[in-house]
Amino acid sequence: MEPALKSSSLPTLARRFLLFPYRLSLVAFQDLRLSRSFERRGLVPISLDLPAAAATIHIWAPAARRHSFPPLVLIHGFGANAKWQWDRQIGPLSRFFDLYIPDLLYFGGSRSEGKDFSVAFQSRCVAAAMRQLGVSKYSVVGISYGGYVAYRMAADEGPGVVDRVVIMTAGIGATPEETKALVEKERRDVSEILLPRKPEDLMALMRRSMYRPPRWMPTFLLRDFIEVMYTERRKERVELLKELLQNSVGMDPIPVLDQETLVMWGDQDNVFPLHLAHRLQRHLGEKSRLEIIADAGHALQLEKPNRVTDLIENFMLDKLNIS
Repeated sequence: MEPALKSSSLPTLARRFLLFPYRLSLVAFQDLRLSRSFERRGLVPISLDLPAAAATIHIWAPAARRHSFPPLVLIHGFGANAKWQWDRQIGPLSRFFDLYIPDLLYFGGSRSEGKDFSVAFQSRCVAAAMRQLGVSKYSVVGISYGGYVAYRMAADEGPGVVDRVVIMTAGIGATPEETKALVEKERRDVSEILLPRKPEDLMALMRRSMYRPPRWMPTFLLRDFIEVMYTERRKERVELLKELLQNSVGMDPIPVLDQETLVMWGDQDNVFPLHLAHRLQRHLGEKSRLEIIADAGHALQLEKPNRVTDLIENFMLDKLNIS
């Protein structure tokens, strides 16, 4: 059966930019530029209705399947939509993989009418979208919050569906006590940091996420980014964050994955301490390996894009004996 597709040729941000020409948004303009960048790599935006979940998933998918290319799903974290987080990876990776890059629920063009804010629900919706697209087996890469979703997908779908897994900077192995301590250390509501309302909060988020953040950015640009990326569906994202902090991947005990798994971390991560990377790798055991990237913080795919891309490519293609 053909998937229920909706045209996504003129996304919300594009309409906003066109309908309000008197209020130039540089961030909305950059979002349009990123869309064109994805399209030049052979990707098209698709909206998939998932009636059983009362949800719609927006996903960038190949305009034409290349059946000799292994499918690879890239799952973003909190913050901006998928385009902003994976733009630096799609060029090199598209040479070897058919890429599928979803917006998680309540980010970008994805939404749900339900009240399930769990990682498990995000996982089920992405997996359901892949089934609608007719992709029966694929590998997954997830960063931060997306790493939790990727882990849950690998556990639930199993190696018959999810082949290889890359988990980047996701504090999956943190105990409830450690999570509570990390939250209390902030001395404020963590949603105000991860979902900033003010320019100074956005700068604080960049300093927390990056080893070498920009020293200064104009206030108008910070306000513009907040308006475009953090205003819509903020309430739902706060609920996602609460659920994550309380229940992590939603599995107790956390299972050992059956898939070959690469754990990737920045050595200067100020969101999830490096010892959590070692703990996760020990938990996963002999089918996993850990790569620590020097001079990189939490947003390592932005700070060290070439190194991250090379690690993903080499790990995924190793099994296929593709040089």
